[in-house]
Amino acid sequence: MTIHDTIARNRVDAAPSPLVDFWNDILAPKFIRFRHVLVGGLSRHSKAVFPMLGVEKGSRILDVGCGFGDTAIELANATGPKGEVLGVDCCQAFLDHAWHAVEKRWVPNVRFACRDVERGLDEPPFDMVFARFGTMFFANPVAGLRAMRACLKPGGRLAHIVWRRREDNPWIIEARDIVRQFLPAPGEDALTCGPGPFSMADERVTRAQMEAAGFVDIAFQRIDTKVLVGRDIADAIAFQLAIGPAGETFREAGALAEERRPEIEAALATMFEGVIAREGGLWMDSSSWLITARAPHA
Repeated sequence: MTIHDTIARNRVDAAPSPLVDFWNDILAPKFIRFRHVLVGGLSRHSKAVFPMLGVEKGSRILDVGCGFGDTAIELANATGPKGEVLGVDCCQAFLDHAWHAVEKRWVPNVRFACRDVERGLDEPPFDMVFARFGTMFFANPVAGLRAMRACLKPGGRLAHIVWRRREDNPWIIEARDIVRQFLPAPGEDALTCGPGPFSMADERVTRAQMEAAGFVDIAFQRIDTKVLVGRDIADAIAFQLAIGPAGETFREAGALAEERRPEIEAALATMFEGVIAREGGLWMDSSSWLITARAPHA
């Protein structure tokens, strides 16, 4: 069987929902445009935690919200040829890039499927479930976490990475605050990708959610590292006005945002002038939680 046969066999459509439609129709093209920022920058958080995961050879692993597939490929390499990794994401456009990466590198023990994990997976149980910056967007966090637990064998392990407090992530918040000097905050009826990047920032609240979802041995570990925000100032401004809280504010403001674009871009340029360029781009401080837990033994 060729890898093309495997791709065709495993591609399926995500069940329709407003959040899934929003990711596919609105956000996916923006994420693809700034793939170099998202993969190149966010990968520092997963690289920091991978040595801590203790992936056992031959493990069967689920990667939730796998995006462009970079973490799934790393997990596949860690578990080895006798192991297996399934990457799931609600955006088929992301998975098209993921399949291309797998085909290019020839990683036969990883596959991808377009799934909304909150609605459950028809798969044999996994030894481990991993997610990098995906669980914050669950429409119902407890239900989503419970669905992840249901994917695990008794005693199976969960590891997911989420953003910590807003004040510890200036790469997201400083641009938002600048944009909101010129534009109103999005209203309650704004189109949304889910609860948002900081929905699991509070350790106490998130621990309670995970306990309600049935997890045990829950632990939080702080991860601080730099994230790429753009190749240069122009790229960083374009990224902020497309994605995240600043991008949401700009998108929802419509014609007013375009009218005030020159002022907004000038203010953002001033902000980014203070960021030191290194390693081929602009890097800013960021902070995340590595949250680990287990499914209870039967």
